[in-house]
Amino acid sequence: MSAPVDNAVVEYVAHVALYRQEFRRYLRELEVADQWRTAVFSSAEDGLAHDATMMARLHADGWNRYGWPEAAGGLGGNEIHRAVYYEELGHAMLPIPAQQWTLETLGPALIRFAPDLAATYMPGYLSGAEWWGQSFSEPESGSDLATLRTRAVDDGAGGFVVNGQKIWTSQGPTAKRLLALVRTGTPESRHRGLTMMMIDAEAPGVTIRPIALASGRRELAEVFFDDVRVDRERVVGDVDGGWAVAMHLMQYERGMYGYAVLNKVLVELGRLREDMVTAGTTPAQRQRFAGVYVDVVAAQARTATTVRRLAAGEAVGADSSIDKLLFGRAEKKANDLILEITREQMIAGAATSGSATGRGGAALDTARAEWWYSRAATVMGGTAEVQRGIIADHILGLPKESRGQRK
Repeated sequence: MSAPVDNAVVEYVAHVALYRQEFRRYLRELEVADQWRTAVFSSAEDGLAHDATMMARLHADGWNRYGWPEAAGGLGGNEIHRAVYYEELGHAMLPIPAQQWTLETLGPALIRFAPDLAATYMPGYLSGAEWWGQSFSEPESGSDLATLRTRAVDDGAGGFVVNGQKIWTSQGPTAKRLLALVRTGTPESRHRGLTMMMIDAEAPGVTIRPIALASGRRELAEVFFDDVRVDRERVVGDVDGGWAVAMHLMQYERGMYGYAVLNKVLVELGRLREDMVTAGTTPAQRQRFAGVYVDVVAAQARTATTVRRLAAGEAVGADSSIDKLLFGRAEKKANDLILEITREQMIAGAATSGSATGRGGAALDTARAEWWYSRAATVMGGTAEVQRGIIADHILGLPKESRGQRK
């Protein structure tokens, strides 16, 4: 006797399958696919500008709106649709628009905790007209967000005045808005006194200073708030309830973001394989490639489980730290492999000439920039050490580490 079949589930699965099939056909027939596939730039600003045009094209044709609620400018569906979106871009060897990384992190938090803000601003994000920065870390508060010192004080007129400094804000130099985690309680309140706010990057009193990375690209920024007024309607969630918003957000930063990043890594490995076939490699290099590929696929399988849980409305919580450990390590290993196999060109090649593998000019500069950025894979979004601590405390239930005690 067969198990009963839920017609709604069957219909949903069929809809996702049709979305995949039609999106794959669309990408195969897209007249700008070749230009998109090979587009490379020597600056983060130019790269983001190009990616914004691709988001605009996908938005106009409807494809990147699936997986987002209609109230926020989407066409319905859930995280599974978005996972398929990333998979099919990877299948077509097309780079994921860089703005999608932050959208995957900030969008779900806005939808859940500030639906009015999501309805107002997310359509512009999906269309590539704007993107946002995540302003959490501070010079003396990185992975330990409970020690944040940027402060928001009630101005007595229905809003807040914000003062402080943020650092390592992703896409900060070109972001139109910032989702900032600020302190509204006392310093002793730690995570119980934090509030999430949306702040316009061009608001009076906001100063953004790009940070040049080792690659020379300005992908991050430090942000200064000097008497910046923020309306109460810009609060995401409850006042002093920012920790709940941050925890919800981090499930996506480690789950959906991780799944998207791993699809990007698989594209990079696919290109590396083409280079290896063209230039020739040793048995040891091919064995190393196989090992890294297994690591990436294993991490993707883990994040796929998280994607399904998020789509089902489950709270992932501390389990997402496992995702973060796996995909951060896999991303770093993949870029190290790329450097190892193309070392001669990556280190000594001229950025103005071609290479045996067809990489030169801006393409070579981009490959180098990707390697430099991957150095932060196990640091940004919470260091690997912090993730191991979370797993030890909240999943394995191991004894707390004793500090400052001598035998």
